Amino acid sequence: MPAASPPITLGARFAALLLGWAACLPLLAAERPAVLPDTLEQRLLACSACHARELTRTDAREDLFFPPISGKPAGYLYHQLLNFREGRRQNPLMTYMVDHLSEAYLREIAQHFSDQHLPGAPSQPTVAGPAVLERGRLLVTRGDTAIKVPACVACHGDKLGGVAPAIPGLLGLPRDYVNAQLGAWKNKTRRANAPDCMASIASRLSLADVAAISSWLATQAAQSGARPASAIARPLPLACGSSPD
Repeated sequence: MPAASPPITLGARFAALLLGWAACLPLLAAERPAVLPDTLEQRLLACSACHARELTRTDAREDLFFPPISGKPAGYLYHQLLNFREGRRQNPLMTYMVDHLSEAYLREIAQHFSDQHLPGAPSQPTVAGPAVLERGRLLVTRGDTAIKVPACVACHGDKLGGVAPAIPGLLGLPRDYVNAQLGAWKNKTRRANAPDCMASIASRLSLADVAAISSWLATQAAQSGARPASAIARPLPLACGSSPD
């Protein structure tokens, strides 16, 4: 009769387990991802995913709500980040992201995206009729003296590409985003430093005018390589706290 095998002690089992773990360590190390670089570009990938990526007509751009921010004037981007942090603009996700950031870091973020120049966003298809589009074109390019609304080009540049350091371009913005922002100014849920020129303008626009402006702007493709203008005729049509003379 063969001799009985000695019982496996707890210590032996533990030693075998350690040896098994040790044998797996090289495999675990090989599968471990590389340490990500501590760069501003890496840290801001979450922003770039929505706000700074190349777009084509296949992106169904008219259905996207996030505005492109690459190439926007740094002063404009900085003040928008401040507005989210200080409650002048309402978006829970944006407020959460910037609430704990210093003004110096907000300036760094703004400059980072201002220095990017992605290809211009394509025009968007529209179901608006000719009369609506013509009303939008006139409001954007000439304004309407009857309701005391200046032309958009008077502040945002004759090519609507924005003006450094603090006036944004209007081309390439999703139609729904333009509607929402003009609506927010009308409803006083979006504000800027006083005097708030955009709040004054939006209050004079009818809902039909808002739709006309957003529809016409959506049909205009942003030019590839366009840059904000370096200067604009002064004084502006309205006193504007976000772009003081």
